[in-house]
Amino acid sequence: MRLVGDIGGTNARFALCERGGLPQDERKLSVRDFPGLVEAALAYLAGRSVDEAVFAVATPVLGDVVAFTNSPWRFTVPEAREQLGLRHLAVINDFVAQAWAVHGLKRGDFRSLRPGLVGKPGRPQVVIGPGTGLGVAFLLGEGETARVLPSEAGHSSFSPQDERQAEVLARLRREFGHVSTERLLSGPGLLRLANVLAEIEGRKERFGSPLEVSERAAGDCAPCLEAVRMFSAILGATAGNLALTLLADGGVHITGGLCRNLGPLLNVDAVVRGFTEKGRFARYLDTVPVDQVMRPHIGLLGAALHLAD
Repeated sequence: MRLVGDIGGTNARFALCERGGLPQDERKLSVRDFPGLVEAALAYLAGRSVDEAVFAVATPVLGDVVAFTNSPWRFTVPEAREQLGLRHLAVINDFVAQAWAVHGLKRGDFRSLRPGLVGKPGRPQVVIGPGTGLGVAFLLGEGETARVLPSEAGHSSFSPQDERQAEVLARLRREFGHVSTERLLSGPGLLRLANVLAEIEGRKERFGSPLEVSERAAGDCAPCLEAVRMFSAILGATAGNLALTLLADGGVHITGGLCRNLGPLLNVDAVVRGFTEKGRFARYLDTVPVDQVMRPHIGLLGAALHLAD
């Protein structure tokens, strides 16, 4: 058996898999309950022995030192390998794992948001998913020749698409200086949007969590409804920018529990408008299909597929 992990800023998911097999015995642990990844992995293993592992982590993987972007966890690959008693440990970006998973999913795992034309075989594909942060990766090729390019596009500068978004950006600049797309297109970003929009409207109410924003939006709270609509528009615009960056006419795939849990609140019309309204290249983006991955926890699947590869 091999150990696979999908480690985000909020949760750490672990599973075991056989060589070439799918994840089994999945378990979710809270990051805040453990001082580090090794301690969480040992708690999951509970004395079971493995000699190989793949950890998909929500941070750039640039060497042996791994420091998480949205949590205090930090480790080095050689020390983690030794402490866990592993013969081999691979550490990959969490959206590299997401992209590998997309490569291995079935047609029924997707919900079409915008048909476009049939994705062109072998052409680049965008994988994007808001969560605790904003993950992005690119999937190239198909079959045994497929490969994945990691990305930190979530930390590129946010670009407003209308005057309302520009007003939000101006207020966030006072707080953060540089405002990345992740500051708005994430769970904390949805909460931030709702509170800033309430402030702009001169309302005294403030919201405490992304879940509260979605629940209040379902109850027709005006700032929360606008926040979800703006979030959807920013998601579409960001996906469109990424599709143009790599001419990704193989398709765009939106992943993650945040968008999935929004359910019907996710404003598909706003996503599509944001995606296609690119001036002279609107016609090109009209041909690019956009879908949503509905299967949960695909990071573990992607880690297992990476391990098999």
